[in-house]
Amino acid sequence: MRGLPNSRPRPAGPFIWGIGILLPGMKRAAAPKPKPAKPARPAAKRRRRDHHNVYVIELDGAVLNHARFRKANPNRDILKPCVYVGCTGLTPEARFAKHKAGIQANAYVQRYGLRLLPKLYAYANPMPYDAARDMEVELAIALQEEGYAVWQA
Repeated sequence: MRGLPNSRPRPAGPFIWGIGILLPGMKRAAAPKPKPAKPARPAAKRRRRDHHNVYVIELDGAVLNHARFRKANPNRDILKPCVYVGCTGLTPEARFAKHKAGIQANAYVQRYGLRLLPKLYAYANPMPYDAARDMEVELAIALQEEGYAVWQA
């Protein structure tokens, strides 16, 4: 066997992974080339901390044809509209558009949603997520006590 005087003879078996023994005629794999450094990206804009909103959507009166909706609002005032109360990290307008498009939509809003009622929620927006989540429930209860037929999911 040719080679350096102190070289070990090659075994006749197959390549043994982890030990580094090769069969005659095989070449070692080249070491992986280092990846080029990624160019530095500009610092991403941080979203402002208080970017969650509550919103109120007026629903068509035909929603009262659903027994579930009527059952949830036994003490409604017939002179006040039916509404949906929600919470979002988007603007209320963007969230309403998503409801109408069927994206993460509430079925009542998708079928019966007419328009946003900003006079009922605009005073409170924007706020942190925890406050918006709590405000959604509080606003729904307050509107229901005033006689609105409310759906809140």
